Amino acid sequence: MKFTLTLAAMAAASATAMAADSLPFHALSYNAKQIKTGDCPTVDSVRDDLKVLEDFTKEVRIYSVNDCKQGEPILRAMENTDWKVQLGLWVGKDDSSYEADKKELLRLAGLFDFKKQVSAVIVGNEAVYREEQTQAQIAAKVKDTKSALTKLGLGSIPVTTSETWPSIDKTIVDAVDYVNMHAFPFWEGVPIEGAQDKMFQHIYDIKKIAGTKEVVVGETGWPSDGGNYGDSAPTLQNEKQYMKEFICRANLENIRYVWFSAFDEAWKPTTNASDVETHWGILDGDKKPKITLPMYNCKGFVPNGTPGEEGESESESNDESESENNDEGDDSANDSSDADESDADGKNDNDASDGLLDLESESSDDQSDDTSGPESEETETSGAMSVTGGNVLSTAAAIAFSAAALAASSFV
Repeated sequence: MKFTLTLAAMAAASATAMAADSLPFHALSYNAKQIKTGDCPTVDSVRDDLKVLEDFTKEVRIYSVNDCKQGEPILRAMENTDWKVQLGLWVGKDDSSYEADKKELLRLAGLFDFKKQVSAVIVGNEAVYREEQTQAQIAAKVKDTKSALTKLGLGSIPVTTSETWPSIDKTIVDAVDYVNMHAFPFWEGVPIEGAQDKMFQHIYDIKKIAGTKEVVVGETGWPSDGGNYGDSAPTLQNEKQYMKEFICRANLENIRYVWFSAFDEAWKPTTNASDVETHWGILDGDKKPKITLPMYNCKGFVPNGTPGEEGESESESNDESESENNDEGDDSANDSSDADESDADGKNDNDASDGLLDLESESSDDQSDDTSGPESEETETSGAMSVTGGNVLSTAAAIAFSAAALAASSFV
């Protein structure tokens, strides 16, 4: 893959991105339910969460304002602060959940300062992927929500939907204010060394059909524990590596994102394709960082590659990326086990005190879902599924992913 950015230009872009975002994450996915029990939140419990999260971000994404009526305590807890929230409306098999969430959204709009606290409204979460809605049905709901907000003088608030990258087509692109895509290399069964390139090729594929509209990564992340999925190993070290490589490259390329997710949540189901659903957080079940601040360090980071020329296929890009990786040496492989680089099965060997990984000590050459209710943002189903909107994907990989990802679906 050809580099189109000089090192000087990348350094300048990195400095700009770091200046613009002094906190580690643009935004985090968040469920306000009690993380150990799944009980509904209170204003005080949300305030406690936000106090913990303020060292990491000042923006969260939720998936249903009506689920546990959590929209209200979240907005109440954010009053008189600089916190922002992306409010979600759940969309299921029929319109009842959407209508209930829309009704609650409009009620909340009469109680709170949406222009100050609400950064976006997201209509549906992977409803097309789950085959509960068509692209046209989701597009109609996006337009309906936008119209309702506009009538209240809130037309400036961006409205979109959130879908797995293969589910996004021109119908969705035309309806939304920005394109919000999900992708998880973990659920494509790729080794950690190939995750960065896999993720960004999906982004570039969506950019090709997005036209002038911004492409935002609405969900991505890597689990820290659980069972392997193909060649994807859920370890803390791999979570750390993917976090660094994705975020540093996203900052270089000015790509906004929502990292999945804020907390490990014990109430989530584990009976799916891989028992990883309780291990996606940057904070553990006791709300303590799993990786020490600053969690990653972009100093000296050089991405594997930059967007290919128009018309370049994913397979061509991957071939070139593999060649580059072989030529440059696989520095990132040093981070591919849980906490012990010499442990082939990825089990933690306590290479940092108190079980935390200290990224500040990295060497300078380290370059490198039942659907009648709100689907858990924790149901990481995004990845290779089908060929839609010009995306390039092998049929075999699509079929394999689709079967496993559907098995991973769970409730919020």
